[in-house]
Amino acid sequence: MPLKQQITEDMKTAMRAGDKARLAVIRLMLAAIKQQEIDQRIELDDTAVLAALDRMIKQRRESIRQYEAAARAELVAQEQFEIEVVQNYMPAPLSTDEVDALIAAALTESGAASVRDMGKVMAILKPQVQGRADVGQLSAQVKARLGG
Repeated sequence: MPLKQQITEDMKTAMRAGDKARLAVIRLMLAAIKQQEIDQRIELDDTAVLAALDRMIKQRRESIRQYEAAARAELVAQEQFEIEVVQNYMPAPLSTDEVDALIAAALTESGAASVRDMGKVMAILKPQVQGRADVGQLSAQVKARLGG
């Protein structure tokens, strides 16, 4: 079942169960997906849906940092709950060994020799790790391997 359809089915289940908190988060997810579909004028596939959900998680993590700095514990708890709900739809995260293996394969495939070739390597890696690893950390690891 496509991921978007699974989220829609879970919304119906949350409605029937009267789980208002979960329902609100699922509606936010569907709104983000729909907004992207309207902006791009396409029907999103699972990869694009995962990218949208990944952006939602990143936004919430940033909000948590700001709320913690402002000592707003109730808002931190809400954002953490939203992250937990969204992460239920994300694939299992990659282990450190798996990330290292993907980086090594991408370096070999692209023939990268210096930091100048980093774009080629990241173009190969991004689709493979979407939603399964932090792209910022991955970028730093690639840069370190290329001697940057």
